[in-house]
Amino acid sequence: MPYKRIVVEVISQKGTCAAGHKIGDRIIFEEGEVKGKLCLSAMYSMLPKIYAMTYEANFPWLKNKDEATHACPDGYNPVIFKITREKFSPD
Repeated sequence: MPYKRIVVEVISQKGTCAAGHKIGDRIIFEEGEVKGKLCLSAMYSMLPKIYAMTYEANFPWLKNKDEATHACPDGYNPVIFKITREKFSPD
């Protein structure tokens, strides 16, 4: 049975991110674990989307149902994340 892996990647960063996020940073949510460094403010704001995508939610406004973007709540130093739902089989 395929499982869902959620990959969060920084695709844009302006200003000075207090958590030090840089373009290309990747965080992986799989099997109840978070692998990688992620600012708590950003994580708390994106968790509903990650949870929904993990459990097959489809957002009608997305062109690709397996990919969404999410903005950090810091409007002065914005970080934009791409959230991707992937199928995988555990080793």
